[in-house]
Amino acid sequence: QVQLAESGGGLVQAGGSLRLSCTTSGNIWTIITMAWHRQAPGKQRELVASITRNGATNYNVSVKGRFTISRDNVKFLYLQMDSLKPEDTAVYYCKTMTTDGRNYWGQGTQVTVSS
Repeated sequence: QVQLAESGGGLVQAGGSLRLSCTTSGNIWTIITMAWHRQAPGKQRELVASITRNGATNYNVSVKGRFTISRDNVKFLYLQMDSLKPEDTAVYYCKTMTTDGRNYWGQGTQVTVSS
């Protein structure tokens, strides 16, 4: 199993920046893909960005050019969020997929962007 713990959320004004972090533990050698998802009130959870073990990245079109996903091996996952908008307000979740096809989720961290 893999355990995930997010940090770095908070309240920021529109146009500001935040950096989210996710720390992994457990059987981290089984991780093949890492990602950030978010869920706004009344909406479905959606992919924000993902990064594979070889570094290939993918972004939701709504955050492309403003957010940057990165990782330090598979121990730490980051999401640099710049030019934040009120519509970015959501609970952000770290997720990993492992070699046996399982998905593991963190507990989430709240990001609130005021206008």
